[in-house]
Amino acid sequence: MRVKTAVPRHRRIKRLKKATKGFHAGRRRLLRTMKDAIQRSMAQSYRGRKERKRQFRGMWIVRINAACRERGIKYSQLVSLLQKKGIPLDRKALAHLATHDSAGFDAVVNAVRE
Repeated sequence: MRVKTAVPRHRRIKRLKKATKGFHAGRRRLLRTMKDAIQRSMAQSYRGRKERKRQFRGMWIVRINAACRERGIKYSQLVSLLQKKGIPLDRKALAHLATHDSAGFDAVVNAVRE
């Protein structure tokens, strides 16, 4: 028996076109190029999600270091003293304190120094 693939094929092409919306030239018009472009973009977005985490961590470290230097202590000293004192603050929380709550960050630095 003959099977017509019109509806599934149109659905598949429609899904590909939706995924390539905003792409340029043949990357959004030609079927084979569309598939390649989608595969590449998915790989890059996967990698980018991992890179974003690294970039945020670096940004937090820079902010904490700047706040530490204003208070006469180095970033590495602060982190090691936090670990020795058993104060469970991660870099995200420390960076938030350093940028938005300077009094709170002062309290953390003073607690570490004692």
